[in-house]
Amino acid sequence: QVQLVESGGGLVQSGGSLRLSCTASGRTFSTRNMGWYRQAPGKEREFVALISWSDGNTDYADSVKGRFTVSRVIAKNTEYLQMNSLKPEDTGIYYCSLRTTWGNTYWGQGTQVTVSS
Repeated sequence: QVQLVESGGGLVQSGGSLRLSCTASGRTFSTRNMGWYRQAPGKEREFVALISWSDGNTDYADSVKGRFTVSRVIAKNTEYLQMNSLKPEDTGIYYCSLRTTWGNTYWGQGTQVTVSS
């Protein structure tokens, strides 16, 4: 089993920045990638960013490219999401994900990000 704990959410004004963290524990030796998803009120959960655990390759949703940066520190089993130039439409609950080489996906409990206009 894998446990994921997120932190770093909060309230920020439009144009501001936040950094989210997600630390994995448990059977993390089979991590394939870690990612971030978000869910706005009344909407479905959507992909935000992904990072390959082995080589650090990244992928982003078009809506956050150039503003968000995903990174990881392998020794800490932690990934980060640096969010700059935040917009009100970035508001939502942000979830950390971890996918294993076996195909299992684990989720964090979510952290609220609110961007005021």
